[in-house]
Amino acid sequence: MLDLLLAGDGGTATGLSEQLPVTRQAVAKHLGVLDRAGLVHSTPSGRERRYTVDEERLARAINQLTDVTDAWDRRLQRIKRIAEAIEQAERKLQ
Repeated sequence: MLDLLLAGDGGTATGLSEQLPVTRQAVAKHLGVLDRAGLVHSTPSGRERRYTVDEERLARAINQLTDVTDAWDRRLQRIKRIAEAIEQAERKLQ
């Protein structure tokens, strides 16, 4: 949905639902969540609202998610090394 909004320089729930395999109501709910999160902004457009992406906030969210991903990758690598060390120690005991 964000890709479509970025590619089309914004859009409405009706316009987006025509490009997605979901109902207009589902698109509108998703847009509402994105709006409350500050990732999109809406303005009246006739009987609907036109949504545009707040690219600065989206970039900040991407950076934060990247940081979280990196932290989890480091944790999982540490767990993997511990599990491998335990497995190796158990093999030596056999």
